[in-house]
Amino acid sequence: MRALLQRVSEAQVRVNGAEIGACGRGLMILVCAMQGDTDEDATRLALKISKLRIFTDDGGKMNRSVLDIAGEALVVSQFTLAADTTRGNRPGFSAAAPPEEGKALYEKFARNLAELGVPVATGEFGADMKVSLINDGPVTIFMES
Repeated sequence: MRALLQRVSEAQVRVNGAEIGACGRGLMILVCAMQGDTDEDATRLALKISKLRIFTDDGGKMNRSVLDIAGEALVVSQFTLAADTTRGNRPGFSAAAPPEEGKALYEKFARNLAELGVPVATGEFGADMKVSLINDGPVTIFMES
């Protein structure tokens, strides 16, 4: 699985003009299941992200996790993280998991993160979503399981 994390002050996702998910201070997480990914990949990635120390402590160093700050997460599916841009001018997405597998792994990831103690809001898999956020730092990190 691939994930793009952004440390945020707040984030929201809308579908057809209606807000369907939001978070306050914490993480905006764009997630893409890749071909060959398993439930274990979703579990491992959620655990790693929950413990990733990218929030500042009292000394100004990135030394706290989303759990340490009692932060929240907005998890949004984004198959375009599977983009292959090595040939031509149009990205290829064949490395992404098929939609039914991708949806199951995306939902598993979000459930795992919530079970670890992070309040989680989600987008809508496969929908045309409008995402807005205030990136804090900015801090943006790419991860793979």
